[in-house]
Amino acid sequence: MKVNFAMWQKALNVIPEVSKEEWDRLDVISRWLISTRAAVLIMTFLSAALAGIFAFRDGVFHLVPWLVLTFGLIMAHASNNIFNDFTDFVRGVDKDNYFRTIYGAQPIASGLMSRRQHLTYFAVTALLALLAGLYLIVINGEDLTIWILLGLGAFFVLFYTWPLKYIALGEIAVLIVWGPLMIGGGYYVLAHHWDWNVVMASIPYVLGVTTVIFGKHIDKYKVDIQKGIHTLPVLIGEKAARYTVLAMMILPYILTAYLIAIKFFTPVMLIVLLAIPTLQKIFPSFLEPKPESRPPDFPDGQGGWPLYFAPMAFWNNRSFGMYFMLGLILDVALRLLPATSQFWR
Repeated sequence: MKVNFAMWQKALNVIPEVSKEEWDRLDVISRWLISTRAAVLIMTFLSAALAGIFAFRDGVFHLVPWLVLTFGLIMAHASNNIFNDFTDFVRGVDKDNYFRTIYGAQPIASGLMSRRQHLTYFAVTALLALLAGLYLIVINGEDLTIWILLGLGAFFVLFYTWPLKYIALGEIAVLIVWGPLMIGGGYYVLAHHWDWNVVMASIPYVLGVTTVIFGKHIDKYKVDIQKGIHTLPVLIGEKAARYTVLAMMILPYILTAYLIAIKFFTPVMLIVLLAIPTLQKIFPSFLEPKPESRPPDFPDGQGGWPLYFAPMAFWNNRSFGMYFMLGLILDVALRLLPATSQFWR
């Protein structure tokens, strides 16, 4: 079977729609990337990268453990995405032209693979995540805290879709996982101690990740009500949810300024202000309900319509997240300069 590098690239950028004929011609990596919705795995990579940068800044970075940590977190996120699709399919959620089957291939619901094949993908991916976690436990002397972190990760992988998402805890789970658990916990694995300032510093980024799932649930607001899925937007209402997303988009700038004020960050972190034009571009859209039909200038499919708020939240988070990570890299470099290192310690 010929390796399809073009599909690898496509699947890493969007959630592609493929026919059964196209699927049958794809290599196993292409199928895995589509099944795991690989385009969104960048958010997990950034969380792992931030954990590594914080560790490097504090002189406790170790390359091999960080690589294993990053691999394990990405595999955990990937296995969660596969299991989400399986759970929703089994529960009948993805029937009747549900959103998940419209904006990209849902392998099991679209008839691209059988239940057994789908669960095989999940089992292999989850096993790789577990092995990475066990390796980190072994090299850290079977630290109880790392066992707890591994257990929490497994819990969220298995129970995010049901019941957490159904009882308005899905968004809270994302906030916990991509910040305190991935970044704070990742830092702990590398540094062997917990740092609440690192947890605080993870919040500006994780708020952006949370806006993506919030936006997705606003997009599905009406259908989720019909299907009895009580996401947080369903619980608080569509308008309140949109304004909550806007607040979560603004708050990272305020938190970054606070962390600069207490000298946890250097002023170079003000580089995140370069992400404001992206925020300005999407901000007005969140002030109004989702339009009934796709706006002329909005992407059609390929990760776009019928999702509306979710892609915009993703673009904003990607912009802020990249500048946030770049700022941290510059922050580390600045601290290493002899003329400035003493002042910022």
